Amino acid sequence: NTQIVVLVLVIAAVLVAAAAGVALYRRSTLRRRFGPEYSRLADQMGPSAAERELRDRERRHADLDIRPIDPVSRERYRAAWTDLQTRFVDQPEQTVGAADALVTHLVAECGYPTSDYQEQMAQISVDHAGALAHYRTAHDIFRRHQSGQASTDELREALVHYRELVADLLGADPVSRRGEVPPVTTPPR
Repeated sequence: NTQIVVLVLVIAAVLVAAAAGVALYRRSTLRRRFGPEYSRLADQMGPSAAERELRDRERRHADLDIRPIDPVSRERYRAAWTDLQTRFVDQPEQTVGAADALVTHLVAECGYPTSDYQEQMAQISVDHAGALAHYRTAHDIFRRHQSGQASTDELREALVHYRELVADLLGADPVSRRGEVPPVTTPPR
């Protein structure tokens, strides 16, 4: 009888250790994948609730048809971004609105939802967690601008943050170091 009790206790201890190991692995995987978004949610709602939310995002994301931007569209977005940056000097107020619209079109073309901002942010976080804080900051400044509460310097800051998201979505900086748009390349047939 003593051996059976000891064996049951050892098996129970091994199962508890295995469950704890799985939980730690899941947590570290979510931290790596979502980075600052994991920390933000954990601070906001606690680690367990944040992990449930992030796993739920991954499940909803699996139902989306996320696709890479084709080379022709990528070049079109790069050219549009270069134009936005050039126009900012003379028209900062209009340019930030145009940048927000460009980002909305880009994320829609990638396959992310655009009808609900919170869901859009949640789904973008699955693939682009590193750029999500940039998007959140830029969009917040844009919203403040719409109510007349953002300075020109803040609008410039918003444009810089939008650029980070655009670069992440396109897979490269939308403008070369010298401000030139890379040549359009056509895919081989």
